[in-house]
Amino acid sequence: MKKIVCLVASVLFLSGASAFAQGEMDAYKYSLGDLNGTARYLGMGGAFGALGGDASAMSSNPAGLGIYRSSEVVGTLSLSSIDTKSDWNGNVSKDDKSKLSFDNFSYVGYFPTANESGIMSWNIGLSYNRLKNFNRNYRLSGSQAYSLADYAAAASKGIPEDDLITTEGYDPYNNIDNPWMSVLGYQGGYFGSYENGKYQSAFNESDDLGNVEFYGPDNATLNVSEKGAVDQYNFAIATNISNAVYLGATITVTDINYNIFTAYKELFKRGDYLFLNNGLTTEGTGYAINLGAVARPTDFLRVGIAYNSPTWYKMTDYFHAEAGTDIAKYNPSKMNGSTPDKVYADYKLRTPDKWIFSAAAIIGQYGLLSVDYELTNFKGMRLKDVNDREMVANDFIKEDFGASGLLKVGGEFKVTPQFAVRAGAGWQSSPVKTALKNGDVEVITAGTLPHYTVDKGSDYITVGLGYRFTPNFYADLACVYKTYKEDAYNFSRKFGNGLDFVDSDAISLKTNTTRVALTLGYKF
Repeated sequence: MKKIVCLVASVLFLSGASAFAQGEMDAYKYSLGDLNGTARYLGMGGAFGALGGDASAMSSNPAGLGIYRSSEVVGTLSLSSIDTKSDWNGNVSKDDKSKLSFDNFSYVGYFPTANESGIMSWNIGLSYNRLKNFNRNYRLSGSQAYSLADYAAAASKGIPEDDLITTEGYDPYNNIDNPWMSVLGYQGGYFGSYENGKYQSAFNESDDLGNVEFYGPDNATLNVSEKGAVDQYNFAIATNISNAVYLGATITVTDINYNIFTAYKELFKRGDYLFLNNGLTTEGTGYAINLGAVARPTDFLRVGIAYNSPTWYKMTDYFHAEAGTDIAKYNPSKMNGSTPDKVYADYKLRTPDKWIFSAAAIIGQYGLLSVDYELTNFKGMRLKDVNDREMVANDFIKEDFGASGLLKVGGEFKVTPQFAVRAGAGWQSSPVKTALKNGDVEVITAGTLPHYTVDKGSDYITVGLGYRFTPNFYADLACVYKTYKEDAYNFSRKFGNGLDFVDSDAISLKTNTTRVALTLGYKF
C-alpha cells in the first residue's frame, strides 16, 4: 500500500526555489502520443509504416522516405473541435473548445545515384510535426461522501503540527519532509490537530455527548482548462536499395509546452466551503532516434518494421496554488494559504520506446490497403531528478502500467488518376493495469494537484480526399473523429481504518475530438 512516506519521498531535494517533482500520471500524460501528420496520413488512419512516400513517415518509420522519387515540400493546417462530457453518478456536465493550428511543414530531398541496382538514391527529410495537442476544457460537478479535507488530513498523518506552521524563522515549504498538500491544506484551514499524530477534517460537528461527526460536501465542482502541445523537429535520411529494401533513420528534437489551471470548490451545509486553485506550466526539450526498414518482396506487397527510441527530456515545472475555507463555527471563519511565488522544479523524463510492425498491399493503379500495429511499453517510463537519482514514482509506474497496443488500418481508392478517396480507423488499448483502472490502489500525485485521470482506451475513424491539380501540385483533405475515455478523480482514494480511509468517486469522462486538416504539397 502506498503510504505517506511515498509522498515525502516524491518531493525533490530542494535547490533554490525548486520544490517538487511530477508523479506517475504526469509521466504518462507526456508520454502518450496522438494521431498527427499530413492530411493523407490522417485520412488513412496513420497506417503508413510500410507504405512510405509521405513526409509523416519521419515520425514513425523513416525508411518510408526511401520510396520518394522526387523532392517535395508540404504544409498542413488543421481546425479541431474538442468536446468533453463528464457523468458523475448521473450529473452530466459538458464543455467544448476549438483550436486552429499549423500542424506540419516538411521538406523531402531526392538525390538519385544513377545506379541501376544497389544504392539507387539517398533521400533526406526535414520536418516540423505537432505530435499532440493538450487543448481541452472540462468540468466535473456532483456530490460525494468524502471531502478533499479528509484526503489532506489523512495524507498528513504523522507530521508534527509545528512543522506545518510558518514562523519568522521557519518556512514549512522548505522542509523536505513536508508534502506541499499538507502544508497548503493546513494553512488553508482544511484540517486541524487531533491526537496520536492524526488530523481531522475541519468540516465536522459534535453532538451533546461530544461525539464528532464528519460530513462531506453537498456539492463539489472541478473546472479544468488545459492547453499546449508537443512539437517535434525531425532530421531524417533514407536510402533505396535495388527498389527492394528501404532503410532510414531519424534524429528528433521534441518540445513540450503544457499549461493547466484547475479551480476546485466544495460546498457544505450552512454555507461553509473549501476551495483549491492550481496553476502549472511545464516546459521540456528532449531527443530521440527512430530506425526503420521496409521490404518489397513483390510489386503488390510491402512489409515494414521500425523502432522508436525513448525520448529523453529535461523538464521544468512552474507552479502556484492557493487554498482556503470558510467555516461558520470558527472565528475568524475564513482561512487562506498559498504556495511561495516563483516556484519551479527541474527534473528528467524518459518516455517508453515503441515498436511498429506494418504491412501494405498495392492494388495496381486503383488503390491500396495498409495496416500498422504499434506496441509501446509504458512500464519503461522513468522520472529522475537533475542529479539522475531515481524518483519513487518509478516504483508506482512499474506497478501500475504495462504495454499498450495501437492497431491502425487504412485504405485509398483512386476514382481517377487525379482524385482519391481514403478511410481509416484506429483502436488503442489502455496500458493502465486493472487495480489502478478499478480504483483499487492509491495514486500519489505531485505538489498540490490532487486531481488526475485514468486512461480507459481510445479509438478513432478517419476519412479523406486527395486531388492532384497538376503533376506537381496537389491538395489533401482529412477528417478525424476520436473518442478518448477516462475516469477522473478529484483526489485519490486512501486505504486504512477510521480517519485513515478516504473514498473518492470515479467520474466518467469522455473527450470527443473532431479535426479537419488540409495539406498542400508541391513535388519537384
